[in-house]
Amino acid sequence: MTQSPTLRTLQILLGVFLVQLLAQLLGLGYGLFALALPLSVAPWTVVVSVYAHAGIIHLIGNAFALALFGLAVERVTTPGRFHLFFLVSGALAGITQVIVSGLLGPSVSVIGASGAVFALLGYALAGNALAIGVLSRLSQRAQAGVFVLIAAVVTFVTAAPGVALLAHFTGLVIGLLSGRLRLLHTDGTTDSTPVKTY
Repeated sequence: MTQSPTLRTLQILLGVFLVQLLAQLLGLGYGLFALALPLSVAPWTVVVSVYAHAGIIHLIGNAFALALFGLAVERVTTPGRFHLFFLVSGALAGITQVIVSGLLGPSVSVIGASGAVFALLGYALAGNALAIGVLSRLSQRAQAGVFVLIAAVVTFVTAAPGVALLAHFTGLVIGLLSGRLRLLHTDGTTDSTPVKTY
């Protein structure tokens, strides 16, 4: 039996956090784990930053949300697709955060799985049969507007000091678009396949 990709990802988050604690004991800082500009200085952080966290509360919050949304998404996809989606969406969300922040002001660093978790939320929201049925009645422009509105509202609701809002927004938009296109689904349905709603 294949292990749940959500459970495997939770194990990875915990493992990376334990490595972070060990690094702190050795006097090493977050530079080994946090994504920052220029990306070429520590390229491994594009991946590692997705799984690393700033503290136990940060880890618990993301782990809870991952369990909630990951279990829903993993039911329609393969473990490989799930892990690739988690990593790529989290990396793109983090990269967006550091680049846009760097353009608007002082450079920042990013750490945490929230961009990837928000992508899973977006996928769960837009990739289900009911949402596909409703969205298929809207023009592409209207769908894009709905996605941006949902992402803006959820981002606003999660706003707090030190939170990577652009990463949240980016992850959610990636998830909403991917869910609408059913990129992770393995049942053979795509955006062009009619979906029955009841």
